[in-house]
Amino acid sequence: MKILVVDDYATMRRIVRNLLTQIGYTDIDEAGDGVSALAKLRESKFGLIISDWNMEPMTGLQLLKEIRADAKLAPTPFIMVTAESKTENVIAAKQAGVNNYIVKPFNADTLKMKIQAVIGG
Repeated sequence: MKILVVDDYATMRRIVRNLLTQIGYTDIDEAGDGVSALAKLRESKFGLIISDWNMEPMTGLQLLKEIRADAKLAPTPFIMVTAESKTENVIAAKQAGVNNYIVKPFNADTLKMKIQAVIGG
């Protein structure tokens, strides 16, 4: 399964990539912002998107809404990563169609559980 990691912070992308590798995922691509993430999603098929919430110029929530509004991309499972666990953020993400939510910091086990909850297995 090909996974797209979206975060405007390169260090965080590397951390998520390393955690994914630890739990057995090796087909991983990265995007530094929502705009480039959309471009990659439109040219290649991904089985899962793991995106940060707080990004510029397009937030993770805006990216999620764009994906859900695109018939070809809409079915793609989406996990939102955020440092915020505010209830209104969780509700906004759920309303926008997020599949799961991870609050930083997190470890490989948490990531694995969240992915399995989304894609099964």
